Amino acid sequence: MGAAASPGDTVLDLAAGTGDVTAALAQAGVHVISTDLSPVMVEAARRREIPDAEHRVMDMQAIDLPDASVDAVVSRYGYMLVPDPALALRETRRVLRPGGRLAFATWAPAKRNPWATAYGPVLVERGLLEPPKPDEPGQFFLGEPVRIEELVRGAGFDDVAVTEVPVAFRAESWDEYRRIISSLAATMREVLERLDDAARAEVDGAAKARIEPFRSGEGYELPGLTLVTTAG
Repeated sequence: MGAAASPGDTVLDLAAGTGDVTAALAQAGVHVISTDLSPVMVEAARRREIPDAEHRVMDMQAIDLPDASVDAVVSRYGYMLVPDPALALRETRRVLRPGGRLAFATWAPAKRNPWATAYGPVLVERGLLEPPKPDEPGQFFLGEPVRIEELVRGAGFDDVAVTEVPVAFRAESWDEYRRIISSLAATMREVLERLDDAARAEVDGAAKARIEPFRSGEGYELPGLTLVTTAG
């Protein structure tokens, strides 16, 4: 994921989490403003002591920066999680300098991401989890290129491109898969923790059966698809 930044540029990393993208950008010689809505995430990124990076708690729907103050904006899996992505994109356009570039990643629809959909359907089918609503923020909220392009152009961007990027999710064992997946979704993790031993074993068995077609040796290799959007 790139936003055509050059050494010496200032790049805004929105929903940066613990700073993985921030660290990669800093290695390219740019100054990074690394932001996240979660103070815990911001502090975790700060502890990494990434060179030439400043860390700030910030809402991407209300970016606390002056107009035309950054050369590029990036976000890995951020815009799909905000209540109003159109507002977040307008804010992004506001803080970009003329000629500045935007690059962000979202997930393609659930059916294109088997790695992420073992537990969710199992819990929904058993009435343990509400099915996701198509108009609510979430992992697959911005999964359609047409919708993404509409939002990005509506925020004032031109030269919009949405590219499919295949990814592979690997886990060395079922236990590792379960641990990683449950750590990514707080609501699902809470539901699983509330189940008694028998119910949890039944749910685990049903989820495990869904990923068996992707077994690789002792572990698993599951396909996925990211959408990378660039605009200026």
